[in-house]
Amino acid sequence: MPLLAQRLSRIKPSPTIAVSQKARDLKAAGRDVISLGAGEPDFDTPDSVKEAAMRAMRSGDTKYTNVDGTPALKKAICAKFERENGLRYAPDQVTVGTGGKQVLYNALMATLNPGDEVIVPAPYWVSYPDMVALAEGTTVAVACPPEKGFKLQPADLEKAITPRTKWLILNSPNNPTGAAYSRDEMKALTDVLVRHPHVWVLTDDMYEHLVYDGFEFVTPAQVEPRLHDRTLTVNGVSKAYSMTGWRIGYGAGPKELIKAMAVIQSQSTSNPSSISQAAAVEALNGPQDFLEGWVSSFRERRDLVVSMLNQAKGISCHKPEGAFYVYPSCAGTIGLTTPGGKVIETDEDFVTYLLESEGVAAVQGSAFGLAPFFRISYATSMTDLEDACQRIQRACGALR
Repeated sequence: MPLLAQRLSRIKPSPTIAVSQKARDLKAAGRDVISLGAGEPDFDTPDSVKEAAMRAMRSGDTKYTNVDGTPALKKAICAKFERENGLRYAPDQVTVGTGGKQVLYNALMATLNPGDEVIVPAPYWVSYPDMVALAEGTTVAVACPPEKGFKLQPADLEKAITPRTKWLILNSPNNPTGAAYSRDEMKALTDVLVRHPHVWVLTDDMYEHLVYDGFEFVTPAQVEPRLHDRTLTVNGVSKAYSMTGWRIGYGAGPKELIKAMAVIQSQSTSNPSSISQAAAVEALNGPQDFLEGWVSSFRERRDLVVSMLNQAKGISCHKPEGAFYVYPSCAGTIGLTTPGGKVIETDEDFVTYLLESEGVAAVQGSAFGLAPFFRISYATSMTDLEDACQRIQRACGALR
């Protein structure tokens, strides 16, 4: 079709969104489906946050704001970074977008030239390579298998860096694996980056508060102050405050970069919702005590899912440090045959089999750059998780 741009051929629709939509369609058609594909908490947004949004609406806070964030929200973000991460930023070093995805996209669009390389540890969030491609960059995926804890190793990072490297994208805790870097592991990576001053660091810290078993979250510029002036530290309210639909993400970094990102945003979406921004101020400044209970619930769910999946024939599941995902290997099912006579040849075949035979929706690992695995989100009730894992055990047991 001549109407469509060539750049569309470089990207594909988000597989995680596609799986969630397929599960919704099957439910609407009357199928008994448990969807474990969605990357959002099942908890409600805290009442104090919703009340702040209602106050904003009642007071007429419903107009355009500054393109990349209100002064009040930028002030709250600066306070958050200093309080929780020991990072000092001025308001003109902060940008606010319509979700963390827009902040990442703006950064890549503002900085990448054709042929510039972006190092992305794999497994990765599905959108990173497509955003790099839209910005005419080249993704350099570095495999991080389970025997390495699904984490980028310093030697592998060093080997991946070339004169064309522009960015390293580092996501900790990670989507899809839940892997998170300890302070020592992060320092080993930042030591490599210090030796390569042309490489910038783009962090995705969206799951910062969802860590378990006493794990201490750290972010690169916090661990290595020498990287402060070439790091864009990205975060948001979506996961920690269960505000996925409010669409507020933010980032902090060098003033020149932030200004360039604002130019991109000014010609695309302009400002994020004024009401969502008012709600985000309350999320960052208001009570945080609910988080402990949420984290405890997620930890219980993680432990249940890891235990039950490791009892399924052909499945091996690593226990993650954070987020609300597990990334089990289905290598033991490859080559086996379903009761319907189909051979499982790929992880996509496996998740299709789970959905068709038992009504469990998961996402294939190939979508995240490392196969044969699949991603499960445990951001749903213990009852549904137990039922889903029993169905997975049954489906695996039926393979021959």
